[in-house]
Amino acid sequence: MKGPLFYSKILLFGEYGIIKDSKGLSIPYNFFKGALKREKNDSKMAQESNKSLKAYAEYLKVLEIKEEGLVSFDIEALEKDVDNGMYFDSSIPQGYGIGSSGALVAAIYDRYATDKITVLENLTREKLLQLKKIFGKMESFFHGKSSGLDPLNSYLSLPILINSKDNIESTSIPSQNTEGKGAVFLLDSGMTGETAPMVQLFMENMKQEGFRNMIKDQFIKHTDACVEDFLNGNVKSLFGNLKQLSHVVFDHFKPMIPSKFHQLWQKGIETNDYYLKLCGSGGGGYILGFTQDLEKAKKALEGHTLEVVYNF
Repeated sequence: MKGPLFYSKILLFGEYGIIKDSKGLSIPYNFFKGALKREKNDSKMAQESNKSLKAYAEYLKVLEIKEEGLVSFDIEALEKDVDNGMYFDSSIPQGYGIGSSGALVAAIYDRYATDKITVLENLTREKLLQLKKIFGKMESFFHGKSSGLDPLNSYLSLPILINSKDNIESTSIPSQNTEGKGAVFLLDSGMTGETAPMVQLFMENMKQEGFRNMIKDQFIKHTDACVEDFLNGNVKSLFGNLKQLSHVVFDHFKPMIPSKFHQLWQKGIETNDYYLKLCGSGGGGYILGFTQDLEKAKKALEGHTLEVVYNF
């Protein structure tokens, strides 16, 4: 079995904010991908993946009963394939904030859901929300609580605009300018991050009135503005809002930024050579960077590898 490929994703804007109804923009990132494979493979990676799929099949069995009417699977076929050594062959790094579990969830739904919503049909808002709900329940096996956005992005392989919790749509982003000097890039922190503890920390902070107000008055305001600017191709305004957003994250989300990057983060804000922001929940994995001059950013971030995601 050579399953269809499912790609990683990048949440360009909206990390944490979408929990509190900010806008968000998520795009597929085709550099990393995964597929279900059914042939026997004795590698440690394949065996661990197979073991995890065994536990996941049990979880989906219970999910079907608990969430009656939401989603049903051909569990028999899934268990048979798992018993025959099926694993998820993936190049998506885990704990890097680019949707490794999302791609797996999308692959399982695509192959084993019995009454699935397909990519080819007219994807109304209702259908998108239904898919997001199904994927949220399916992915919570890996994260505790999931918005369902990562698998949705991976499944559709389309950019997704989040207007609010109950309002999402597939969208198109301005086409890349390959000649342009500006870029969105990924910076490798060299360590993995765990989603659950970071989200827990955020929820703890949300109990404080000052933090709640900052989220509403600053974080969400600048996030929403960045989404609008990016979609409309307003580069100048985008970088003004990015600077503010990078600043707010630096001041209020320090624990989510790996400490060895604190100085680089601040340097970007002071020199305007680049601005950094969280990619996913932070704590490790990738950091997202934006620059109007890629060569300048490369010089300023010497010693770090920059993976370009988008040029403008």
